[in-house]
Amino acid sequence: MLATMLLLLCAGAGEDLAPRIAVLQTHLERLHAITVPESLTPEKTAKLNELKTLLDKGANSVEEFNGLYYKIDEVRSWLWKNAVNKPAKASGEFKGTDSDWEIHAPELTLRVSKVDLAMEVTTAKAAWRFQPCDDADVEMGGAKFGLRSAAKQLGESFDTGYSKGLALTLSEFPAAPGFELRLTVNLIGSEIVFEAVAKDTAAELKFLRWPKPIVFGNAAEDLSVIPMMQGMLLPGDWPQEIKRDDLCNSRTLYMPWWGQIHDGHGVQTILETSDDAGVRYAHPSGGPTVIQPWWAGSLGKLRYLRTVRYVFDDQSSYVSMAKRYRRYVQETGRFVSLDEKRQRTPNVNEVIGRPVIHIGALYHFVQQASLFNKDRIEANHQLVAFSALANQLCDLKKKGVGDAYVHLDGWGFYGYDNGHPDVLPPGEEQGGWDGLRAFADTCDELGYLFAVHDQYRDFYLNAASFDDRLVATRQDGSREEHSTWCGGPQTILSARFAPEYVRRNHDLFAKQGVKVRGAYLDVFAVVPLEESSPPAHPMMRTECAMYRRECFDVLRARGYVVSSEEPADYLAPTLDLVHHGPYSTTKEGGPTGIPVPLFSLVYHDSLLLPWDMGEDGGWGIPKGDAGRLHCLLNAGLPYVNAGATEEQIARVKEACSLGARCNTKEMVNHEFLDATHRKQRTTFSDGTRVTVDFDAKTHTIEPGV
Repeated sequence: MLATMLLLLCAGAGEDLAPRIAVLQTHLERLHAITVPESLTPEKTAKLNELKTLLDKGANSVEEFNGLYYKIDEVRSWLWKNAVNKPAKASGEFKGTDSDWEIHAPELTLRVSKVDLAMEVTTAKAAWRFQPCDDADVEMGGAKFGLRSAAKQLGESFDTGYSKGLALTLSEFPAAPGFELRLTVNLIGSEIVFEAVAKDTAAELKFLRWPKPIVFGNAAEDLSVIPMMQGMLLPGDWPQEIKRDDLCNSRTLYMPWWGQIHDGHGVQTILETSDDAGVRYAHPSGGPTVIQPWWAGSLGKLRYLRTVRYVFDDQSSYVSMAKRYRRYVQETGRFVSLDEKRQRTPNVNEVIGRPVIHIGALYHFVQQASLFNKDRIEANHQLVAFSALANQLCDLKKKGVGDAYVHLDGWGFYGYDNGHPDVLPPGEEQGGWDGLRAFADTCDELGYLFAVHDQYRDFYLNAASFDDRLVATRQDGSREEHSTWCGGPQTILSARFAPEYVRRNHDLFAKQGVKVRGAYLDVFAVVPLEESSPPAHPMMRTECAMYRRECFDVLRARGYVVSSEEPADYLAPTLDLVHHGPYSTTKEGGPTGIPVPLFSLVYHDSLLLPWDMGEDGGWGIPKGDAGRLHCLLNAGLPYVNAGATEEQIARVKEACSLGARCNTKEMVNHEFLDATHRKQRTTFSDGTRVTVDFDAKTHTIEPGV
């Protein structure tokens, strides 16, 4: 052992150190690249010259070589410490005065009032004021109270490497003993992220309404950008009264964001934790528009950190806001393109650039249904057998509809919207298992992709497995009940149970040899997320989203094209197709605000979206607009009816040709070409431009490359 140690100690004694010295010389050369302040340049030069002199002398032993290395390392550390360009925290200043907390950052300044928590944000070219807190910021345990009622507030600087901010703790609320709220404000470049988390109490928290609305004007140039359904623009002086108050991921907000623009300066609000988030926007005739975010309790508690991002942009437009949100969903991994979706589900290729045929077998209205026809009672039972529907498809094929996506309603035991989720076996009036199997085979032979309408939310009291313990129940023990649709009395099935119902029903299709290639799960992508409170099967909204996604995943695993009613944002990564992504219209059929395709600007190349091909309004099409022009403007899929004329089929084929080229391309721009908003143009990522004139009912398509 001793001999071995002596050999190790002597190792290298006769080593040629010249190659190792050469390595140190390269280290020294690179140290010249480190920039220091001008005042320290002479000292830097002296230190580096001294190192050069030492290296030129060389080293006669390993110990001397190591000493040279450590001297170089000492100088390197000095240079790093004094470097002009080195890592640093986000710059800015936090200051507390008697009246305010102030955060000054390079691109933004924020002031928060200590009296009423009113806020003001200043950019290089604009100032945005938030309303002060009021007496209804928090709703808890049957009481409403304001954040400013906190007897104790503690505000202090909160910095990260990327942000400058404020941490504010509010406690000792007279109306809510034990409740404590922590609010954090993070200034990040030209954006501010607001966060809220609570120390919960036994009292049930229903709502937190913070941050407060931005103060906005009622001039024409005060423009609100709101993804109500497909999207609308709302000038400050708009003559319509428009009010909505609901959770997002609904028709109130297809996507969890909105924007406000004044003279080209804009602020965009993105609800980053959207499952339990909502919005209230109110616009009286002539304005102004007030938009308020809010947070709903999750089974009576705040439970988790809620975050909302405000994006300030002094050169803003509705297109730039849509693209900023697109960037957000891409960065968070929530954007899945159609190119990715058709890789995971090859049957999606059988829908791109194809028309959608929507047909039904049986619609039976029970007497308790509010839509029951009391004047023409025989109209409450409308039946077309599977065999007759198959013949209609064969006729369309002969007319030139070569490929299509077929959506079948009313195949279940009681027909459409009736008896869910226990809808099998298929109704014998329609043709039973044999008839449905033959219908699916006909679709297969024609080259049409066959999909079924299905439903796992509406829970009908006439369902074979109806049980109160499966019902979505509110915190107070009540439940939603109505009797609108064909099947009459119903409530809501807790999404906790939906996936297994999906497995059961679609396993039965496979067992019976019915070649189903797609399924539409009704309303999942349009009604807000729900919670349920039974002790044995509680469900938060986030879990509801998980169960709904699982239903689609179960079907995708079978190779299905999966679809739903409308394009709620949280399901955009999951779905291949929705059946409507329309505009909001009034009871009279006119547009709500100024229609604009905000959803398509974000998700056009992620979701297939069909459009009605009529000439004057329709479902989601403002009165006076030709639906076919919206289909072309959005490069969407066209609907085609079984009895379509040659002229209608020709228009369908034109839309399909455009869709085949552009369905998977990003919509990169939308623009109004005149002050009437009736002449519009969209541009797609391949350069294709579509121009429409809704008054003249004309269009031009300029193909890209």
